[in-house]
Amino acid sequence: MTEAPGEVVEPAPRPPRWKRIVADTTPLRESADYRRWWFGYSVSFTGTQLTQFAIPFQVYRLTHSSLDVGLVGLVVLVPLVTMGLLGGAIADAMDRRKLTLITSSGLFVLATVLTLQAAFHLDQLWLLYVVAGVQGAFSAVDSSARGAILPRLVRRELMPAANALGQLGFNTGLSTGPLLGGLLIGTVGFSWTYGLDAASFLAVLYAIWRLPAMPPEGGGSRAGVASVLEGLRFLAPRKNLLMTFLVDINAMVFGMPRALFPAIGTMWFHGGAGTVGLLAAAPSVGALLGAATSGWAGRVRRQGRAVLISVTVWGASIALFGFTRTLWVALVLLALAGAADMVSAIFRNTILQVATPDALRGRLQGVFIVVVTGGPRLGDFEAGSVGSAIGTQFSVVSGGLACIAGVAILAAAYPSFAHYDARDPVP
Repeated sequence: MTEAPGEVVEPAPRPPRWKRIVADTTPLRESADYRRWWFGYSVSFTGTQLTQFAIPFQVYRLTHSSLDVGLVGLVVLVPLVTMGLLGGAIADAMDRRKLTLITSSGLFVLATVLTLQAAFHLDQLWLLYVVAGVQGAFSAVDSSARGAILPRLVRRELMPAANALGQLGFNTGLSTGPLLGGLLIGTVGFSWTYGLDAASFLAVLYAIWRLPAMPPEGGGSRAGVASVLEGLRFLAPRKNLLMTFLVDINAMVFGMPRALFPAIGTMWFHGGAGTVGLLAAAPSVGALLGAATSGWAGRVRRQGRAVLISVTVWGASIALFGFTRTLWVALVLLALAGAADMVSAIFRNTILQVATPDALRGRLQGVFIVVVTGGPRLGDFEAGSVGSAIGTQFSVVSGGLACIAGVAILAAAYPSFAHYDARDPVP
């Protein structure tokens, strides 16, 4: 509307301070498809975290070995890397809605297999490793397609808010999953824990079913090695996009002590499944609180700088965690690390999704999934191996310090990342 000559236009009132702090829910209000999609994946991810907690704990219950727990990460790593890359190419070649229906159905079947093996007390280590590996393959393909779908559901300027809401649902699952998993395993056993994961997939299957068709813009490209290489060639010279992967690899490989939580919970804090559940959930509780107060995220222009700072805070928190033997202090430090990781995830996701053309989003999301899921798995193996060979405390503290050093090296090697401007998204 154009004002009349001489007319004084009152400036729009600023929203209350609390609205500038709490998570921006505009994407949920504007898009019914996004609302169902967000709710379905939030429920499903909570169920998935029951299984992600239960498998390592069942392995530890069977073997009493941190190395065997760490091997779960190594077993999952190969299918994650392979299917993350190939799955991204598939997501750029076919209807992404149809692809997520297939992968979510496969994950439902695998959760059912875990439920049955626990119900019949098979107690076979090899079976847990096999199911974990196949789950990793399906999850990698599913996540590639899901990440490519998101920018089609909300406006570009709402992407930080949508990613913050995604982190809210994601970390609700990461928080409640281990806590509920520890409670369920300690009371009704592993079969009920895995069974709830299977049931949770009904929510996401309904949400995906209600979406319209989501073919790649431009008709897509044929899936295969050539398609994967095309995505990697696009990524290689684009330093800001590349840094979203490198900083996360650094943080997760060196600063992720998750595989040590069963040993830490029992040896440092003299607890059982409940204590291990608290340790596993603490980073996600911190991330959840951070996501709930993320209303400021949409106003940050130097998103790369925010990533560098947050990963440094993550490493420092983990290093300090290695020195404490007081449970509440340990939980606070892990929560602080989780909040820092949440900030990093919001802006890494946003940079990647905004600066990548739709025709390549599946493939770059595939690389992203390889990093964000494969990195922690490799970190599990690194932490478990170092912990078994040298000591648990050394593994935790050295990992946090190595993360900080890695951030400094990467920031110096790619100085443009600290100056990335959200208003001019140069990949």
